[in-house]
Amino acid sequence: MSDSPILIAGAGPTGLVLALALARRGIPIRLIAEAPGPGAHSRAMAVHARTLEFYRQFGFADEVVAEGVVADAVHLREVDAEGTGIDVTTFRFDDLGGGISPYPFVLTYAQDLHERFLIGKLAGLGVQPEWNTRLEAVELTLGSALARLRLPDGRAEAMRASYVAGCDGAHSQVRHSLGIGFAGGTYDQLFHVADVRLEGPFDHELQANLGPRILELVMPVRATGMSRLIGLVPPHLSSRSDLTFDDVRGHIETLIGRRVMEVNWFSAYRVHHRVADHFRVGRAFLAGDAGHVHSPAGGQGMNTGIGDAVNLGWKLAQVWLGRAPDNLLDSYETERIGFARRLVATTDRAFRPMVAPGLGGEAMRRLVAPVLASIASHLAFARRALFRAVSQTEIHYPDSALSRGRAGDVRGGDRLPWIADPDNFAPLRSLDWQVHVFAAPDAATRGEASRDDALRDEALRPLCVQAGLPVHALPWTPAAASAGFVQDGVYLVRPDGHVAVAAAGDAAATGIETFLRETGLQGTIMPAVAARRRAHR
Repeated sequence: MSDSPILIAGAGPTGLVLALALARRGIPIRLIAEAPGPGAHSRAMAVHARTLEFYRQFGFADEVVAEGVVADAVHLREVDAEGTGIDVTTFRFDDLGGGISPYPFVLTYAQDLHERFLIGKLAGLGVQPEWNTRLEAVELTLGSALARLRLPDGRAEAMRASYVAGCDGAHSQVRHSLGIGFAGGTYDQLFHVADVRLEGPFDHELQANLGPRILELVMPVRATGMSRLIGLVPPHLSSRSDLTFDDVRGHIETLIGRRVMEVNWFSAYRVHHRVADHFRVGRAFLAGDAGHVHSPAGGQGMNTGIGDAVNLGWKLAQVWLGRAPDNLLDSYETERIGFARRLVATTDRAFRPMVAPGLGGEAMRRLVAPVLASIASHLAFARRALFRAVSQTEIHYPDSALSRGRAGDVRGGDRLPWIADPDNFAPLRSLDWQVHVFAAPDAATRGEASRDDALRDEALRPLCVQAGLPVHALPWTPAAASAGFVQDGVYLVRPDGHVAVAAAGDAAATGIETFLRETGLQGTIMPAVAARRRAHR
């Protein structure tokens, strides 16, 4: 099946990013979607720092930022029953995330525009989604996956694929075909979402308005001046099946203190919280909403799906190209299902009391949440912890088979910490394995010649040179120390920017060689290890 394409079902952001991750590495894919075309509404819109870091690796983060709206602060208001608003606190993102990521903000980027942008990037690689194409079933065999499709003209097609990725949403046909459980539940409360034009100037801040019985979030969604409203439907309206915006207009306008001048679209919905029992079954995988759905708290859903796609993409490419054994793909489930379960549990704990009915929910919205937010706004460690959690820059994989060692405060499995000068994220655009070494300043500032100086370890130097592992010698500076690195630390970095091996001194060469041997990574790496062993015999 080495010549068979990888089938991706679903052309939302998760499926599109997975397609990009594979197509950029030259892997043949087939991307299908039951929808007639890209989405027509904004839907998911928050693009967090970690997603923009991935897009920077792909080379188009700046384009995405230019097309979206940079939300530079979160403003919290408390509103009483008469509609009188009190400012509680404001969190500025540059204060929260400065120095953690090149993107210390939340970008709002309407999903319909986002999807069209990604489709354009795929077109540049010669890949087009096949719209109006339904996946009807998936059957796994020993060496392939058999997919039954229904084409736009009604004809049936059976295709064999190397692997199948279900990026086909909460009602995933891939998940149903494989009989994978999707445990969880549904919140009782009814929510609404609307894209509107508000009275007055367009506001780039995110605003949370907490009232006695309901809450309302206001976010910029389009540079044309449209804002997103998300909130609780008042309890006495929650049983309505024919709810319109005018039914909730008065409650919303009272809570946000502004009039709604234009409504682009409106919908009422209930929120689910579920995680699939498995993210991998043989040659089939689940990613995005097919594997996990959760509350809208923190705008985590789409970003988590994109993280799934990046994680799965580089691993599928390595296996398809013969550079790694198939069991590398087991780490996808280990890493991403673990994070999904923690995310669902965390957002549920934060979300449930905030939307609870009765006196308990009112006390949380009007008393507890404002007080906690005010205290946190004055504590630097709390502000930065909040950014790391919401931005997904704190995601790490300490229990993964691909995570080894520690050097300084950086452990195997951590996202590579960012340093602005020199920019240690720039080499990640290769989308491949690499080694970062923090050398003495005089050695690391002499250009390409610094490689030999930086790799003083006589075992590490031939291993990297012969293996063809790019080595990036970075100067040991106060900024590097502040980021958690250690002088003479050696970090083997994965294609997705996470650290695989962190070591220092004499342990570096042994740590990297052991990792390569035990994980079975091949290609240009393992032959070099074999050559080194032959030289010592």
